Amino acid sequence: MIGAFNIDWQTLADATALGAIYALMAVGIGLVFGVLRLVNFAYGQLIMAGAFALAVASERNWPLWAAIVLCFVVVLTLSMLLNRLVFRPLRGQSPAVMLVATFAVAFLLQNVALLKFGALGKIATSLTFLNRPVDIGGVEIRKITIVAIVVAAVSLAALHLLLERTTIGLHMRAASMDFDTARLLGVRADRVIGVAVLLSGVLAAIVAVMLTVQTPLVTSDFALHDTIIVLAGVVLGGMNRPIPATLGGFAIGFASGLLGGALPTTQSQYLPTFLFAAVILVLLVRPGGLFDRTASAERV
Repeated sequence: MIGAFNIDWQTLADATALGAIYALMAVGIGLVFGVLRLVNFAYGQLIMAGAFALAVASERNWPLWAAIVLCFVVVLTLSMLLNRLVFRPLRGQSPAVMLVATFAVAFLLQNVALLKFGALGKIATSLTFLNRPVDIGGVEIRKITIVAIVVAAVSLAALHLLLERTTIGLHMRAASMDFDTARLLGVRADRVIGVAVLLSGVLAAIVAVMLTVQTPLVTSDFALHDTIIVLAGVVLGGMNRPIPATLGGFAIGFASGLLGGALPTTQSQYLPTFLFAAVILVLLVRPGGLFDRTASAERV
């Protein structure tokens, strides 16, 4: 145990892993917000669709690689359809119109999943072996904890290189600062938005794989609770830049995992209350977010 709280090394490791997963979700949300100034409320449903793909593959005894490929195909297909059928036609409309459109897509996907798979959902068992512990220096750490941290670190490093070292990354960063000016300077809007949505979908598929290990039961509201918490973390960090958004997602994920392990079981149901109260207090002091040193993001 560490200190007077019910915190051990496993709890710290799990909190770090959850923070890493939430950081990936935050980047996925932040990429779309950066180029479209739009909070994609359907992001959790993309993760849910990937989780159902893993569950269906598990039910049919597909090999692990095929299940993961199916997950990515489903999520990326839905992401590109969302871009083609919703984001592109409504891009010239007001932020409120696009916001309502993503709400509609979220409810549509959730209800389609409910009708298709029922209220009880399905169980994804292909990756349950990652819940087994390994001994590291006398401390037993679950394999998924290590995998989640490594995968998140590699994914974020690759994304950082793409944004910093490639032409499309430069265009995306320019668009996130001032989209209209970037277009006047020759940035192709459709290409930048398409790449941002595609990368967001890749991250959603990775998160779907990670979350189904920790929560094998996949229902129509899978990842909904996580998405709401991550949105709070993104706002906490600062929505208008990828790095502050990532730090905000990690911070709230780590806090959620740490408090979940420290609080008694009878009080764990109040965890969201503690988290959101802390977010409100922080934003009252720093409206632009903890990690955002730039001007406040455009409000949607």
